Amino acid sequence: MAKIDEIKEILNTLRLFFSIAIGLIVVLTGLLIRKEEIGSVDLYFYIGSFIDFILMIGLIFLIKSIKKNTKIIKDL
Repeated sequence: MAKIDEIKEILNTLRLFFSIAIGLIVVLTGLLIRKEEIGSVDLYFYIGSFIDFILMIGLIFLIKSIKKNTKIIKDL
């Protein structure tokens, strides 16, 4: 397999992970908002908030990796 094809596959996989992470953040944030509205702030609320925060930080690393691989393809 050519180098460019390998990088394109990596880039497609990263984009897939990015889409899944965005979906998880949207669903989890919605659930956390609903939980807060009904006044059910408990341990699960804080665990969900922590997981949401970790997912958002993970998005930053995914974006940096996508940007790096896109730049590599541009240079080839």
